Amino acid sequence: MAEQNNLKEFTKGIFQYNPLFVLVLGICPSLAVTTSVKNGLAMGGAATFVLVCSNFIISIVRSYIPREIRIPCFIVVIAAFVTMVELLMKAYLPPELNASLGIFIPLIVVNCIIMYRAESFAYKNKPFASVLDGAGLGLGWTLSLCLISSIREIVGSGTLFGLKVSESYQPASVMIMAPGAFIVLGLLLGFFNWRKLGKSEKSMKAVMKND
Repeated sequence: MAEQNNLKEFTKGIFQYNPLFVLVLGICPSLAVTTSVKNGLAMGGAATFVLVCSNFIISIVRSYIPREIRIPCFIVVIAAFVTMVELLMKAYLPPELNASLGIFIPLIVVNCIIMYRAESFAYKNKPFASVLDGAGLGLGWTLSLCLISSIREIVGSGTLFGLKVSESYQPASVMIMAPGAFIVLGLLLGFFNWRKLGKSEKSMKAVMKND
């Protein structure tokens, strides 16, 4: 039973409460950095690291944090891990990848996904559950970024992970610009909402049939 609960805690952030396609959080970096899959993976990995670590620490010290000043305390904890991940990325990742992510790594400090989970989950739950929650939502957001960036990179650049998809393909460069980001995100949000509505209608029909 405990294993099932743990699995549910982890997978909810990937499917049921996907940060981008269900909760519609973290839109700014999702639009800005998804010109390539490498960018999406790097951004998602950095945010996941910060999310897991900050959830864990906030959950451990939650009983010592006065409710009135909890938000500044959350920001201090999150900022510490953002600084750590930024230094690690500058030390070990290619300079061009760091340059393409730009200001969006430091801005993880105020990323609404991380603040949302700190406030609504880590501050109210035990450390292990908070780690699972952070890992699940981080993975869910990373997968969302990879999906958007793979579509944009293939259609807009004719590459995937920097490798040519086809010699004869003529890229549609608009897809790696701002309008392309909005188009892809809008289409994907529409698709996932359509699927959600379809499932809701099926559930309602099943209930009515049983009645």
